[in-house]
Amino acid sequence: MMGFYYYEKTSPRPVKDGIKAKSRKGSIGQKWWSQKFLDALHEMGMDNRLARGRAYARKGQVINLTIKEGSVQAKVQGSSPKPYSVSIGMQNWDSGQWDRVFEEISSQAIYSAQLLAGEMPSDINDLILKAGLTLFPGTDKDLKTSCSCPGYANPCKHIAAVYYILAERFDEDPFLLFAMRGRTKDQILEELNARRGADDNVSSDASPDIVVRKDPEELTVTGFYSFRSPIEGFKVYPGAEPPVKGLTSKRLSGSPFEAGKKNLADLLLPFYVTAPAFIRRIIHGDEPVSKENS
Repeated sequence: MMGFYYYEKTSPRPVKDGIKAKSRKGSIGQKWWSQKFLDALHEMGMDNRLARGRAYARKGQVINLTIKEGSVQAKVQGSSPKPYSVSIGMQNWDSGQWDRVFEEISSQAIYSAQLLAGEMPSDINDLILKAGLTLFPGTDKDLKTSCSCPGYANPCKHIAAVYYILAERFDEDPFLLFAMRGRTKDQILEELNARRGADDNVSSDASPDIVVRKDPEELTVTGFYSFRSPIEGFKVYPGAEPPVKGLTSKRLSGSPFEAGKKNLADLLLPFYVTAPAFIRRIIHGDEPVSKENS
């Protein structure tokens, strides 16, 4: 007679400083691309298994998580004393596939401008589909996962918990989705700059806030905030209304300086958004500049 195996229901050991999902109820992942990532997993028929991992993610059972070279490595505390090792990888694109992706993204300047500003274009996956690929998981073969737990389900609740924490990381940095395909943010921005002729000694991002003559290495956090060229050599070329406001500040990200507890770049961002429009009004006379506006 065939026996039946019974597994006693266990509770995970509490974790003191685990990574807790920010969402305490409802869906996890606030940005559309994070939701699209999780939706892709649901479409693969993982609903029941993902639900078990959601509770783990909210309890903070994920101890740590790193994304490196297109794969995720994490430790998840279960019921055993020793945390389980979780690995999640997505199929990396080869150089030819990446070339097709860059070709599509570079086809219109607005897409490059949005990515350079750290924003994910809403139709980015439509562009990638034109290259014969997809940014999000398509089938089970697109994912390679493992967990050191004794369970046989894939994904197990430990892997599923990491999926949810990963989705919230995507909220913070959309470039991590590209990292899962094998290219880092720096590599992507460098390639986009090269394809858009960014090394022609002119900083020009689609319809830029302000076009500034510069040396190629100056548009870095260090170079930008230590800019010491004489003011008479500082030339600007006001353009049309930019599709991405505050692009320079967004692209540079953090400043090496702080004011109180806030980063200087965060404090300056509103001025990078309003100043270009103010300058255009002065130069082009679109509307009178009053003392109140100045």
